[in-house]
Amino acid sequence: MTINEGYGFVCEALYSIYDRREAENIAALVIEKITGLQRMDRSLNRDHFLPEEQETLLLHYSRLLLQHRPIQYVLGEAWFYGMPLFVDEHVLIPRPETEELVEWMVKDEKEFQVSGYRLQVSGYRSQVTGYRLQGTGERPAILDIGTGSGCMAIALKKNIPESEVYAIDVSSEALAVAQQNAKNLQADIRFLQVDFLNTAHRNALPLFDIIASNPPYIPVKDKKEMHKNVLDHEPHTALFVEDNDPLLFYSAIAAFATLHLRAGGSIYTEIHETMGEAVKHVFTQQGFEDTVIRKDMQGKDRMVKTRKPN
Repeated sequence: MTINEGYGFVCEALYSIYDRREAENIAALVIEKITGLQRMDRSLNRDHFLPEEQETLLLHYSRLLLQHRPIQYVLGEAWFYGMPLFVDEHVLIPRPETEELVEWMVKDEKEFQVSGYRLQVSGYRSQVTGYRLQGTGERPAILDIGTGSGCMAIALKKNIPESEVYAIDVSSEALAVAQQNAKNLQADIRFLQVDFLNTAHRNALPLFDIIASNPPYIPVKDKKEMHKNVLDHEPHTALFVEDNDPLLFYSAIAAFATLHLRAGGSIYTEIHETMGEAVKHVFTQQGFEDTVIRKDMQGKDRMVKTRKPN
C-alpha cells in the first residue's frame, strides 16, 4: 500500500460517519502520525510504499475511528496553544474556545505587568485601586480548577513563566495525564488531587491572584443532542452537571474565591453558551465586580471574567 493509497483507504472508510472534509482532515492526521510526513511532503512521496508496521498501524487506527473514537484519542495527541499534549479517555480533548480563554488571561496579565511596572517607576503605584499590585517581587499565583489534560495550566505557565501555577482535579487518572504533559513540556506546576465540591478539600488551598476553570457545565438533558464520539468516549464527570443545578461549579468557585482570591484578583471561566447572564449573576451576588461575558470566534457566549474588589 502506498502513502496515497493509505490516505485514500482511510478517507473511504470515514466517509460513512463523517462529512467529506472532516474525513479527509482526519485521514491526513493519520498519515502524518504514521509516516511523520506533513501534507506537502506526503504529496511528494505519495507513491512510496508504507512499511508493513505502518500499514498495520493504519488499519488499526481506521478500526478505532470507525467506532466513533475521536482522532485525538486514537493518536494519543492533541494540540493546544501551539503545544502537543498527550490525551486519553480520562481527560477532555482541548477545544479552541479554551485556547481563547487562555489567550484572554495571558493578554491581561502581560498588560498588567507593563502597567504595574510603569506605576512602580512613576511612584504612583499605591494610589491605584482595582488592580493587583505588581513589582514587589511576588510571583502571581494561578489556580486551574479541573485541569484535565493540564492544557490551561501548562499554557499559562509557559506564557507567564514567572507565575506559580497550581492545578487540581478530582480524577487521579486525569492528574496522571496532566503530570505527564507537564513533564514532557518542562512546565513546573503543582498538581493536587482535590474534590472541589468538598468545602474542606478546597479550603485547604492557599491564596491566588488568578483563578481559571473550564468546569462541567452541560446539563444532562443535553446528552441527546451530542455527537456519539463525544458522548461515548469523553469523561462524563468533566462534561455534565445535573439539570436541577447547572451552576453548581460556578457557585462553588465564587464561594471559594471570596476567601482564596486576593483583592483585585480575577476569575476566568468557560461557560455554556446559554448561561452567560446566569453565571454573571452568580458572581455579582457574591460581590464580584466588572464582570464581562465574552463571545468566542463562533459568536457564542463562552467565557466570563470577573474581579474581586479591593
